[in-house]
Amino acid sequence: MKTRHSICRVSLIFFLLVTTQIMAQAQSNVKQEAAIRAVLEAQKEAWNKGDIDGYMDGYERSENTVFVSGDSVSHGWQTVHDHYKKSYDTREKMGTLSFSDLEITMLGTDSAVVLGTWRLQRASDEPHGRFTLVFRLTKNGWRIIHDHTSTATK
Repeated sequence: MKTRHSICRVSLIFFLLVTTQIMAQAQSNVKQEAAIRAVLEAQKEAWNKGDIDGYMDGYERSENTVFVSGDSVSHGWQTVHDHYKKSYDTREKMGTLSFSDLEITMLGTDSAVVLGTWRLQRASDEPHGRFTLVFRLTKNGWRIIHDHTSTATK
């Protein structure tokens, strides 16, 4: 009889430990996802103020940062920054940025993949498309280390 009670106690303790761990991980994921959403929100706000430098704060300032668009691959934060400065040198070209359809998948405690839709509203057109971002938790918080952006053809 004692053995049976001991097995039940051990099973209950194991169940409680596993449940506690699952709940803690779920809470951590919610916090991490909120932090990633905050980076994207800050990028959108900076862009809509015409602040490319503020927008670029969402990217890791590293030579290893990668940006892919169309058939072009750019390496390094500075290269990506310079591309944006050249391509969007007026407020009219920048338009108003919005993000939607965000799906965040945590890959661990320090990395995540974000899938989403981007849209620019401008006076003469409304370019839009999809993006896949790889985020890494750095000493400066969550930052984009890889950005693959596509533009819809219609």
